[in-house]
Formats: sequence, structure tokens, C-alpha cells
Amino acid sequence: MANLIEVKKLSKTYYSDEEVATPVLHDISFMVEEDEFVAIMGPSGSGKSTLLHILGFLDDQTSGSYRFNGKRMEDYTEPEVAHIRNKDMGFVFQAFNLLARTSVYENVMLTLLYSDVPQNEWDRRVRQAIEDVDLTHRIDYDVSHLSGGEKQRVAIARALVNTPRVIFADEPTGNLDSKSGQKIMEILQHLNEEHNHTIILITHETTTAEHARRIIRVADGHIVGDHKVHRHLKAVEDFKK
Repeated sequence: MANLIEVKKLSKTYYSDEEVATPVLHDISFMVEEDEFVAIMGPSGSGKSTLLHILGFLDDQTSGSYRFNGKRMEDYTEPEVAHIRNKDMGFVFQAFNLLARTSVYENVMLTLLYSDVPQNEWDRRVRQAIEDVDLTHRIDYDVSHLSGGEKQRVAIARALVNTPRVIFADEPTGNLDSKSGQKIMEILQHLNEEHNHTIILITHETTTAEHARRIIRVADGHIVGDHKVHRHLKAVEDFKK
């Protein structure tokens, strides 16, 4: 299977206005194949969110290389980067980032306003994405009336609507109770197993990471572990209950 993401000897250092250096990532190397579900796991301050920002074209590395779909990050033009982030990448964050005082349907449709998807396709795509996260019964609800778990499911639907090649999920269960968090992870696992979405999950929780098929452990900006997860594949049955 082809590598969607290739990272080689990637490092990231931030500099203050006084040119004080703060190294965050050190010689990171790994690859992610199409259709993988990878959890990048580590404690707060380990560099995992910085790594996700680089993978999602939200930040640049200081040294080393990052290839997405076989092409180096720095070789993409700005319009190409904008297109990739809209079409090939979906983002789910801990804080939901939904548009207040609008419906579930409108929040999911928002992504399509900046896409090249024909307008006559929008309704079908929005309804399908909402169905994929089991929220059809809430489609016309104002998002402010939803629970935290339901809001995160809207955020996942919004990430899905452009049928991205990879979904980046940064601590998606961080603001949720354990039951709601379990539901979110079942949905992500279902999207990977049944719809072949590549998923890269950022988390500090072992129970969350174990829904992935592979866990990359990060500590103090270094990769300290990378192993496959032999989990039972029951997410599809759980999701459909």
C-alpha cells in the first residue's frame, strides 16, 4: 500500500523575539500508509500537537522533510496547499469550533462553501456526512442545544463532507465524559474500517489510543515507540447499536 505521509529527520524549533531557541521536535521519522489509523500518543508538552500541525500544513518544520502524497511540503504552491487542506484533509479539534446559533446542517455545509464541489451535490453530501456520525435526528437542531458528544460528532461530519483522504483528530475526546468519548472513538474506528479513511489521532490517553491500529509514542519531542495494536474489531457493531 502506498505511503500517504513520509516524515524523515523532522525537527521543529521555535524562536522568541529575543532569538531564544525552544526545540520541540527532534529527528522525527515515520511513514503512514493510506487507510491506516495511527494514534500519536504522549503527555502534555511532548510535541505531538506541533507534529500534527506540521502534518496538516498548519506549520512548517525547521529541518528535515515532510512528504504528503509523495511530494515535499515546500514544493507545494500556496494555492495547492489551500486545495489540499480543503479537499484532502479534515480536521477535528478538542474545542469543536462550531458556528454558534446555526443548525447542524449549516455547520456541516460550511466547508463546502470553499470547495470546488458542485452546488447541486451539497445537500447529498451534507446529509450523508451527518448520517455517517448517526446524527440525522438532530439535523435541524441549533448546535448550542447539543451535548458535547453531539457537537464533536458534528465536527467530524464537517471534516467528512469533502471526503478527505486523511482526518486529523487532535484530542477529540478531551472535553467529553467517558461515555461520549467512547462513542466518538467508535465513530472514528468505524470510518476507518468501513470507509477507509486514513486517521491520525493525537491523544494522551491509552484507552483512546487503543482504538487505533498503530500507536506512535512521543516524549520530549522524540519518538520512543511505534507498534501495531491488536485490538478486537467490534467498533462497527457497537456503532450500529
